[in-house]
Amino acid sequence: MDQTQQRAFNALEPYILLSKSANSPRTAADLVTQATSNPNTFVFAELLQTPNVQALQTAGTGYAQYYALLEIFAWGTWQDYTLAANLPKLSEAQELKLRQLSLLTLATTPSNLTYIHLLSTLDLPTPRALEDLVISTIYAGLLTAKLDTLSQRVEVSSVAPLRDLCPGSIPAMISVLEDWDGRCVDVLKEIEGQVREVRRVAVEKRRREDAHAKAVEGKLAEGEKKGKRAGDTGEGDEMDIDGEGRKTRGSKRPGGNILRGLGERFGGGN
Repeated sequence: MDQTQQRAFNALEPYILLSKSANSPRTAADLVTQATSNPNTFVFAELLQTPNVQALQTAGTGYAQYYALLEIFAWGTWQDYTLAANLPKLSEAQELKLRQLSLLTLATTPSNLTYIHLLSTLDLPTPRALEDLVISTIYAGLLTAKLDTLSQRVEVSSVAPLRDLCPGSIPAMISVLEDWDGRCVDVLKEIEGQVREVRRVAVEKRRREDAHAKAVEGKLAEGEKKGKRAGDTGEGDEMDIDGEGRKTRGSKRPGGNILRGLGERFGGGN
């Protein structure tokens, strides 16, 4: 339970205690009026569950409507109140409270937050009245929001968890959560598949790079071997001419041997 919820429950707690002595329908009905008029009470399920308030449902004409009114404050909206018949007239404090709680419910759907929609749904006469309501709701700690007067929208970033759950809403909530869980599982599977594909591509790229590097190394080694063989063959092709004019192999400096041979041939051996 966060601080906002704790404050709201603390504000309701005195009425829960008073309900134990509200033995008559009139006293219980007055207790409903007091609880819904308090500016700090925003949750009412615990009060609805008290025996003497529960007894209003069968207390006869004029009292059952107070129980229905408390249900609307617990999980209903301003529209629910205006559409219902024979409910008690609200005071200004109750009207403000019910509109604030209705705004919390509407804030869960962003498409509901245009000025035009809110003015109609909350039965407010002017944009200024709507802005005053939003500001009072923010100051009460029920909303974190800002007014976008240019685009005529209320931009809500967070909503206090203060609305009570309507009876029968749990199965619907479970269905929504299960649907959300299923979508999360599908997204995780898709991400895992993408991770596997990235890894496969990386391994294949590394394999090609290794194969290319080995091929380059092989070409370089083959080139070195050919160069060495060519060098060895070049040394063997060099020739000398001996004293009798014959050609011989093995000298890297043929110039000196040729001159020496010519000298011996033409000099007559002197």
